[in-house]
Amino acid sequence: MNFSLKQSNVTIPVCNSKIIDHRRNHPAQFSVLPPVSNPKVNKFTIVSSSKPLHVSSIQTFGSLRPLLHDDRSLKSSVVCNAYEADRSDAEVIGEKVEAARKVKIGVYFATWWSLNVIFNIYNKKVLNAFPYPWLTSTLSLAAGSAIMLISWGTKLAEAPNTDLDFWKSLFPVALAHTIGHVAATVSMSKVAVSFTHIIKSGEPAFSVLVSRFILGETFPLPVYLSLIPIIGGCGLSALTELNFNMTGFMGAMISNLAFVFRNIFSKRGMKGKSVSGMNYYACLSLLSLLILTPFAIAVEGPQMWAAGWQNAISEIGPNFIWWVAAQSIFYHLYNQVSYMSLDEISPLTFSVGNTMKRISVIVSSIIIFHTPVQPINALGAAIAILGTFLYSQVPFLLFELCFDW
Repeated sequence: MNFSLKQSNVTIPVCNSKIIDHRRNHPAQFSVLPPVSNPKVNKFTIVSSSKPLHVSSIQTFGSLRPLLHDDRSLKSSVVCNAYEADRSDAEVIGEKVEAARKVKIGVYFATWWSLNVIFNIYNKKVLNAFPYPWLTSTLSLAAGSAIMLISWGTKLAEAPNTDLDFWKSLFPVALAHTIGHVAATVSMSKVAVSFTHIIKSGEPAFSVLVSRFILGETFPLPVYLSLIPIIGGCGLSALTELNFNMTGFMGAMISNLAFVFRNIFSKRGMKGKSVSGMNYYACLSLLSLLILTPFAIAVEGPQMWAAGWQNAISEIGPNFIWWVAAQSIFYHLYNQVSYMSLDEISPLTFSVGNTMKRISVIVSSIIIFHTPVQPINALGAAIAILGTFLYSQVPFLLFELCFDW
């Protein structure tokens, strides 16, 4: 916006940097811009009630020399160039920060999904050649624990500041995490990866049922309605699974139940704790490893592991060692990134991301392992995943309805 103000007979003394108003002594001879304190004669002021004005430049047309010699016959025109600010600097900076945050979350999600797909592929390869899920689960936790201990020792990551109360509150979380991890691995050792994740998409149903009948929490009707496609889709997929196995099915169901309790214990135990998502999962891995190791030895044992290892090496070759290392490392990495994502986003966004993650795992595993899928089985999977998505959207939809009212 450009606007010009005409002023005549302005005296600018040479020896003073300030503009002196001589109107008190010579009211008829001098005319300058009206003072701010006198709003009645302020005829040239343009006020924006919503956006500030920023002066960009001031241009003076005509020579200042006659003005310095008090040439009252010469008039000067002063043009002030200004623009109306649409946004404040704080708003611009805030938008840049928010854009950077969205990019960061997008990178987290893409990394989370990619690492999860890679883990599931290598995990299934290892279990096909080495059907010992208890040791496989132990190695996954051991790799993550070693990575974080080295990171803390070399100062690559800041070690968490924990106390005895922290570990006490973490113990039930670690116990549930251990059960859920082992149960999911047992499931994938018996059935296809896609089938395990289809059943695991029913975790919201377990969350609602446990919260309702054990914790006494109540939910609005849309939440219960969203469970119908989840339960129906999982049931339809299970009934039409070509390679159905009861152990694999029950392993996925137990995993769902265990992870629901893990989330409940985590919410209760971590109130007021200032531990980052990365370090929280690292501590969780360490404690889960201590819990799992004696049970893994008791259930399978070193003799079975040695025989199975030799058999896998003879069939697969040295690549089998890489498969074990890959599934162990990628298990820790994808979980670590998921907890880092949870630090940046809301639980609602996280649940949506978790749903999309399952879709990517199911589709990729079907393609890579050439898993035979009947149309009715695919329909059941689609219904279950759709129900999971609707369940994740219910809180947002209820908020919108309340806001509209």
